[in-house]
Amino acid sequence: MRIGELAALVGVTTRTVRHYHHLGLLPEPERTPGGYRDYRLRDAVLLTRVRRLAELGLSLDEIRDVLADDQDRDLREVLTDLDADLAHQQDAIAARRARLAVLLAEADLNLDTTVAPDLGDLLHDIHPAGSAFAALDRDMLSLIDTGADTAAREQIMAMIQPLTASDVRGRGHALTARMDAIAGADPSDPRVAALAAEFAAHLPTEMAAAMVASLEQSETSHWLGLMTSELAPAQVKVLCLMVTTLKERACS
Repeated sequence: MRIGELAALVGVTTRTVRHYHHLGLLPEPERTPGGYRDYRLRDAVLLTRVRRLAELGLSLDEIRDVLADDQDRDLREVLTDLDADLAHQQDAIAARRARLAVLLAEADLNLDTTVAPDLGDLLHDIHPAGSAFAALDRDMLSLIDTGADTAAREQIMAMIQPLTASDVRGRGHALTARMDAIAGADPSDPRVAALAAEFAAHLPTEMAAAMVASLEQSETSHWLGLMTSELAPAQVKVLCLMVTTLKERACS
């Protein structure tokens, strides 16, 4: 058989066959005097095996490992792991669909409702309406929530929870209003240092500790960089001074 006949017989493209040759999944057959690959029945059988394993969800690297060792035990282990992974994906999809159902039932679908419902309620409590700085903070938390797994989301909620207490919430709203007020100020404005110190004191201990611990992580630095790029110079100075205060507190 020529490559086109082999591909048509198994139901793949000639490009796929050549790719499998390149990866070592399918040995290249001997060539005819005219230089064409001459495929036999055993090549079709092997190609069919590769296709079936790929359809089951195995990666090409996993298929190569399975084909390199014909022991059923190895294939069974790979398929068992694959089944567990698919079960995990099913659970994740089910959770996402349940979350979508809650969102679609909302009469007023907005940014706060696109995060997990419990987290959305917390954000609503700690962020005053009409604040530009609060809106940015909410946007960043919503983005972080998008990539967070269940454990990470629960940790975020636990750190935010203390900020929802009535007296703490009022203080947070006042600090946010002051942050909005310095948007047009010079970074040397005396209000900047005072606001940074009060923000540092306002953060719950667990949140402050997590912030300091994560400052060296490139991913966290990326998020902080995104946020500061949206702020006015005086507001950026507040955050920088706040971080410095938290670091000093952690080392004391």
